[in-house]
Amino acid sequence: MENIFQDLNEAQSEAVKKIDGPMLILAGAGSGKTKTITSRLAYLIDEVGIPAANTLTLTFTNKAAKEMRERALSMINPTSYPPLLCTFHKFGLLFLKFHIHLLGRKNNFVVIDTEDKKRIIKKFDSEVPLALISSEISRYKNSLLTPDDAYAQAELKNYKAIAKVYEQYEEHLKANNLLDFDDLLALTYKLLNENEDLAKQTSEKYQYIMIDEYQDTNELQFRLLKKLCSAHNNLCVVGDDDQSIYGWRGANIRNIIEFDKDFADTYVVKLENNYRSTEPILNAANALIEHNRNRLGKTLISTKGKGEDVATMSSRDESEEANKIAASINELLNSGVSADNIAVLYRINALSRSLEEGLSRYRVPYKLVGGLRFYDRAEIKDLISYLRVITNVHDSFSLKRIINKPKRGLGKATVDKLEFSSIAAGKSIFEYIETTPDAELEALVKKKSTLTLKKFLSDIKKTAQLAQDSSYDFIDALEEVHKIKSIYESMPDAYERLSNIDEFYGLFRDFVKQNPETSLDEFLNELTLQSDQDQVEGQSIYIMSIHASKGLEFEHVYIIGLEEGFLPLIGDGSDTEEERRLGYVAITRAQSHLTLSHVASRFYKGRRTELDKSRFFKEAGLCEGAFILEKNTSFKKGDLVRHKIFGAGRILGVSKAGKDFKLKINFGGSHRDILSSFVERL
Repeated sequence: MENIFQDLNEAQSEAVKKIDGPMLILAGAGSGKTKTITSRLAYLIDEVGIPAANTLTLTFTNKAAKEMRERALSMINPTSYPPLLCTFHKFGLLFLKFHIHLLGRKNNFVVIDTEDKKRIIKKFDSEVPLALISSEISRYKNSLLTPDDAYAQAELKNYKAIAKVYEQYEEHLKANNLLDFDDLLALTYKLLNENEDLAKQTSEKYQYIMIDEYQDTNELQFRLLKKLCSAHNNLCVVGDDDQSIYGWRGANIRNIIEFDKDFADTYVVKLENNYRSTEPILNAANALIEHNRNRLGKTLISTKGKGEDVATMSSRDESEEANKIAASINELLNSGVSADNIAVLYRINALSRSLEEGLSRYRVPYKLVGGLRFYDRAEIKDLISYLRVITNVHDSFSLKRIINKPKRGLGKATVDKLEFSSIAAGKSIFEYIETTPDAELEALVKKKSTLTLKKFLSDIKKTAQLAQDSSYDFIDALEEVHKIKSIYESMPDAYERLSNIDEFYGLFRDFVKQNPETSLDEFLNELTLQSDQDQVEGQSIYIMSIHASKGLEFEHVYIIGLEEGFLPLIGDGSDTEEERRLGYVAITRAQSHLTLSHVASRFYKGRRTELDKSRFFKEAGLCEGAFILEKNTSFKKGDLVRHKIFGAGRILGVSKAGKDFKLKINFGGSHRDILSSFVERL
């Protein structure tokens, strides 16, 4: 047992030894939370004598669960029944295998993945974008809404259509004994909620429960935990409210902020000793996050001591920024620094384009983590396909990609018929449509489709002419005629995709500005050289979004795009406090060297825009300025809230009202303006 405590600090040991009752371990970045959790589990089993079968430890990723399981088992004396340590969804899967028969379903069900889910939804032939339907069905399930509930709250035509697909989708799953990922938790909760004896029996089985990354739990996971603790209150949660950065996908920061209200007599332990970063890095992180009002409060203390000051980098534009960073990284690599100790982080994926090009120019090998390279993204491939068809109408491969984007009612069967007939006639698809008499075409693909195809050809010709007449304004005409952005506007990740499109439009304008006599062909050739770079063998540095970097650490970290509008994001639906938490997460990835970069101008919304330096420089104490605390609302557009009289509703808008905030809320079709202090978030 001495082995368990010999590597723990005082706060970690305190957390390990506190056994009964609810406990919140507030674990700062790099403070050894995994070691604390696994040590506590070993202490419970080997020292206190709690049977391993009576413990339950839940986390969010298979990788984290595997690491924790290996660490814990190495510290525990071998037992015939190891502790259950897994993800939330794995727990749901195991639970349903035993109890799903209570819902009248068989336990030999199959769990489908995201691609299977989309294939099933596709069968129901809806005009609503597939990604939006998939996302909304997931939201309904995590909000415990049935198809009938979805119908009841649907006001817009699109959402009524989604509710219809949701109903058909659920019928298909039940008929084929299938479950999707969201069912694993939603049905587990349904069983526990509708069967009091089962809830009691399950809670008595798992007498000691631990939850990792508690700040990332959503409303459904919170409700599930309440059921699992219904027979006792031995719940230990570990997390960091300052690293809650997944509000956009349903994580509810109130779960950790108000843990002591949900579970009476909560014992709080703060892990503030940081084993990752030097003092200057932590000083910046601490100063920045202190500006948030909605937090429990802690201060990271470096165990590594002093180090180099945080560096700042100023550039005229994104091209200069990319060149400076590439040159700096090149120096590090030449000095012997290992490539996998270097990372470049950004807030939005569109910023990777100039960075990727800069690194390629300097022949710096890189790996893009958690995402596609800029030119490999679907929306950019769609744009390039449009340009290829406009320059060469006989490019049937590219034409097939865009012929039904945006949707024109041309299904796969129609396109396949056109392709087959064009090959038989020895023509390109474009030429076949153009030269085939209308009556013959109508016999092949029906009259409505024939009219649509002729309109599509006319639009391509129109933009092809504009490409020759006025290169600089061509990109505006492309969007105006073909409405490419409309393909993505209703998707869950619309902001990212539209930002990427704007970045591409800006890239085109910049190319034309620098090469006034250029042609569309030359631009496409230049793109081919940039997007088909040979992958350099050997070690690579890492580039990634801040979201993808959570849980990782690097000796050298560069953060780019520290401008107002990029970090923090500003606008409808953005949450300044969550943006600040993103900044905090990014800073605390660095072990010894941190560089924060900003530019004077950047392509934004398809135009070059002058930008202001991010407020985060001042807030982190890296430039002159007073310490300013802002009043922030924890409510934003799209949030679900409850009013004690009007019931549940969705926020349509937020505005300042004296010292409070006025919320415009849709209560099932009735719109009301209510102060934020009179509602609670669901």
